Amino acid sequence: MAASKMGDAGSALAVIVGDPGERQSIRAALADWEGGPLDIHWADTLAQGVDLLVKGRITAVVLGLTLPDCEGLDGFVTVSNAAPQLPVLILSAVRDEGLAQQAVARGASDYLLKTHLDSHSLRRAIRGLIERTAVEEALFAEKERAEVTLNSIGDAVLSTDLAGRVTYLNAVAEAMTGWRREEAAGRPLAEVFHIIDGTTREPAQNPMGLAVQENRTVGLTANCIMVRRDGVEMAIEDSATPIHDRKGQVTGAVIVLRDVSAAREASLRLSHLAHHDSLTDLPNRLLLNDRLARAIAVAGRHGRRLAVLFVDIDHFKHMNDSLGHAIGDRLLQSVAARLTACVRSSDTVSRQGGDEFIVLLSEIERGDDAAATAGKIIESLAEPHQLAEHELHITVSVGVSVSPDDGVDPENLIERADIAMYHAKQQGRARFACFTSDMHVRVFERQSLEASLQGALQRHEIEVHYQAMMDLGTGAIVGFEALARWMHPERGPILPSQFVPIAEGCGLIVPIGQWVLRESCRQARAWQDDGLPSLPVSVNVSAFEFRSAGFLHGVREILRESRLESRYLQLELTEGVLMTQGASTATTLRALKAMGVGLAIDDFGMGYSSLSHLNQFPIDVLKVDQSFVHEITHATDAAPIVSAVISIGKSLKQRVVAEGVETAGQLACLRAMGCGEGQGYYFSRPLPAAHFAKVLVDRPRNIASA
Repeated sequence: MAASKMGDAGSALAVIVGDPGERQSIRAALADWEGGPLDIHWADTLAQGVDLLVKGRITAVVLGLTLPDCEGLDGFVTVSNAAPQLPVLILSAVRDEGLAQQAVARGASDYLLKTHLDSHSLRRAIRGLIERTAVEEALFAEKERAEVTLNSIGDAVLSTDLAGRVTYLNAVAEAMTGWRREEAAGRPLAEVFHIIDGTTREPAQNPMGLAVQENRTVGLTANCIMVRRDGVEMAIEDSATPIHDRKGQVTGAVIVLRDVSAAREASLRLSHLAHHDSLTDLPNRLLLNDRLARAIAVAGRHGRRLAVLFVDIDHFKHMNDSLGHAIGDRLLQSVAARLTACVRSSDTVSRQGGDEFIVLLSEIERGDDAAATAGKIIESLAEPHQLAEHELHITVSVGVSVSPDDGVDPENLIERADIAMYHAKQQGRARFACFTSDMHVRVFERQSLEASLQGALQRHEIEVHYQAMMDLGTGAIVGFEALARWMHPERGPILPSQFVPIAEGCGLIVPIGQWVLRESCRQARAWQDDGLPSLPVSVNVSAFEFRSAGFLHGVREILRESRLESRYLQLELTEGVLMTQGASTATTLRALKAMGVGLAIDDFGMGYSSLSHLNQFPIDVLKVDQSFVHEITHATDAAPIVSAVISIGKSLKQRVVAEGVETAGQLACLRAMGCGEGQGYYFSRPLPAAHFAKVLVDRPRNIASA
């Protein structure tokens, strides 16, 4: 156990984490700490951590819930007993979030999920702990000084006679009241020492009379305000003690008071920090839970309904990674302001962390009211957000739960709104969904698939299947597309449409995408080495993979390792990927083009692109979305759209590939429109590598006359 010196003086952080990988992540996240001098002390076990707290001057604690000598809440209880005054940040796995929330309820300052263990989130959380410690220390020091000097002339001192007329003020009292001693002498105490109740604003009872009457020391009531001679107000604390003559008779009283405005403000600020998000100043989860519990109780007594809306920004991580955390933070502040403007003053808008917000509608007439507010929120947040030189366009997904229909427990209502929000995302984002009981089944199904997907690559369950791309004029195979398939040992084949969204949500899409690209290039080169036709392989690239750090370097390395010439690789990207962050996207595409890699727009025609965008990017191929191809033989608008796409491709000297060709009628229409290439079940289903190799050997029958 060693200490990392990061400053000569300042704050000291105890990190009690058992996992070496987590310690390394924390060390990396704090490598460029800029929040002032900070000493980091490391502990591998709870015992070492307690020893640190007992021996060292520690400012704050980062505590993992899983340690070699302790697991769960017992570790927090031990740390809290050893150093009850220190703020503690719980580091929790997703599966232990409930335990982390219990720790917060029992006194921990906050918790941070390991999935959010990036430098930005960790630095902000630790900065909040340090600031809170500073406020607590300042408040404690102020109170301690006040207790020591309460009866000394360092405070303001006033004395009165038995009739309550002022007889003396010291220099501090003169400054505080605005009265010079000579002017105040003989005046009634209430005129010189004017006090009011800070809550009701009514005149407060002067303690001098009670001290004289009961012959004892008397203090002011709580939240007392003194109004100075010039009208300035200040929070005060005081005590009045009777004055006795030699015979023990009461002859007057002495009042000792002090200005506690700063201490009271610090106390209020500390309370605010404990219950509000530091970035947006919105109520945090603790304050929301309290307000939600109260709202449920009130609604239950009066037979009313309330609603919880779970709001999540779509694709926020992409924007945060590409534009930087500073712009991301400003966007979150803009979202917070608009959410607040969308609801009533009696409602609550809370930030849960990251890009998640919860809105409590404390009283609604019917469920449709909550749906109407959700729609209003979606429309409001879709308006452009002007942040310095950036104009950002975002969408949000909203989940709605209603009490008592969906429960009367705060945690359940939030959980069900969260489930509904994920359902909205699965339906295409930029929309809202109201919770229904069958959503539980789908959530369980998703969680089960996500758990299985975690080790699918290592268990060799992910396979690549290949589908031929045909020249519609000659019937020759002109290329093939690589398609990922998950061969689940119990569920059987799982299509990309089922597991790719899950992989995107849990961060597995990048390693899966890189593996598919590497395997496809390796296989294409292997077929060439076996003497099969040298044809380009087309590989889909997700938005996450395209924007990931090191994407270009990864493509170069895979081509080098596989020995596949770049002209035999074509990358397919959706229109949505190309239309986001156009400048950086164009730079990446030009770099790929310079390598010699072919570029295709997949699912073209879904409404994102414009001719100017197509002209801007170095695109080689337009792939017509299969939804249009399926309808071209029917009386719909699909045929004119497909014809227009073919014309656009020809005018821009780009190849056009029709996806999803399944019937001879569709093929005939496409050939009549002049479409050059196609793929689909009519020609060949996606096949495992061994079966597709036979297709390359045998070559399909000539379809020129089909």
